[in-house]
Amino acid sequence: MSRPAKVVINLSALRHNFSRIRTIAPDSRVMAIVKADAYGHGLVRIAQSLEQADAFGVACLEEARELRQAKIQQRIILLEGPYSGEELTKISQLGLDMVVHDLSQVEMLEQNQLNKPVCIWLKLDTGMHRLGFSPDLASEALARLEQSAGVKEIRLMTHLASANNREDPMTRKQLQCFSQFNENMSLEKTIANSAGILAFPDAHVDWVRPGIMLYGVSPFSDSNGSQEGLKPVMTLQSKLITVRALKAGDPVGYGATWRCPEDMSVGVVAAGYGDGYPRHAESGTPVLVNGKRVELIGRASMDMLTVDLRSQSQAKTGDPVVLWGEGLPVEEVANHAGTIPYEVLCAVHKRLKFEYGEA
Repeated sequence: MSRPAKVVINLSALRHNFSRIRTIAPDSRVMAIVKADAYGHGLVRIAQSLEQADAFGVACLEEARELRQAKIQQRIILLEGPYSGEELTKISQLGLDMVVHDLSQVEMLEQNQLNKPVCIWLKLDTGMHRLGFSPDLASEALARLEQSAGVKEIRLMTHLASANNREDPMTRKQLQCFSQFNENMSLEKTIANSAGILAFPDAHVDWVRPGIMLYGVSPFSDSNGSQEGLKPVMTLQSKLITVRALKAGDPVGYGATWRCPEDMSVGVVAAGYGDGYPRHAESGTPVLVNGKRVELIGRASMDMLTVDLRSQSQAKTGDPVVLWGEGLPVEEVANHAGTIPYEVLCAVHKRLKFEYGEA
C-alpha cells in the first residue's frame, strides 16, 4: 500500500470559480494566472481544464514552454518579461506575449531582430513600486515600443498593492493614476487581480487577472473562499497511521513542547512538512478526522503530525484525515501557521500523489 498522503484536485470546483469570475466581470476577458505550477495545483492540468480562459499568465519562459508543449493555444503572458535578449527569439517562436516593465527590456527589443513580432503589455507603476514604469517614464517607453519593429501590439497594465484591504485608499489612488495616464489612449488594459475583481468593479476594464480566487481561496484576510462564492480546488488528505493511548503529562513530538493534560488518545497522521504542511502550524490548528474537527498538537515532523483525539474516541488506524480543502479552509490553516494561503498551496511537495477528478 502506498503512503496515504495525497492531493485531490477538484476540477469542477475550478470551473465553478472561473464561472464566478465571468459573472462578476462579464465584460472583461480573463487572464488566468497559473504561475508557480498553478499555485501548486499542477500547471498543465489546470490550464487544460480552463479551456474558456482567454489567456494564461506565467512567471517565466520555462512555464510558458511547458504549456505550449501541452498544446495550449491561448495567449500566454510572461508576467516578468524577458530576463535577457537571448530569450526574445524563444518568446517569438512560441508566440508568447510579454510584460515590459524596464527600459532594459525596451532596449532588448530595439537591439534584436525577430522573425515574428511580439505582443507587449507595458506595465505602469501606479504606486506599488515593485515592477513598472513611473508615469513620467512610461510615455517614453511607450513611444519607443511603438517604433520598434519587434512589437506587434501593445496593451497597458498595472498591479494593485492593497486591494486585499477593501478600506485602504491606496487602491483608489492607483486607479486614478492609471486612468490619468491612459485617458486619451485606446489601448486594451488590465488592472484587477483577485482582490480587485471581487472588491473594485472599476478595476475590471478590458482584462482581469484572477490568481488565488481561481483555486477557491479568498484574497482577503477577513473571509474565506466559500464566503466569496468560491469552492476549494485542492484538498490535502491522509490517514491516521496509529492511535496512541497516552497518560497525563506524557510529552508529544519533537522538543516535548506539548504534554497531555490528561489520559487521552493521540492520533498520528501520515503527513508533515516534507509534504508541504507548514512546519510552523501551532498546536490548536484544526484538522479533520472522519470529517470532524480535532486539533494539531506538538510540532509538525517531516512526515508525520499528531492530533488530539479526545473528541474522537472511536477514531482508529486508517481513518481519513483532511489537512485543508473540502470542509476545512486553507485560509484557516495558514492563519494558524502565521502565513498566507498562497504560501501553503505553493509549498505542496511533488512527492505526493495528485488525483484530478470531477467531484
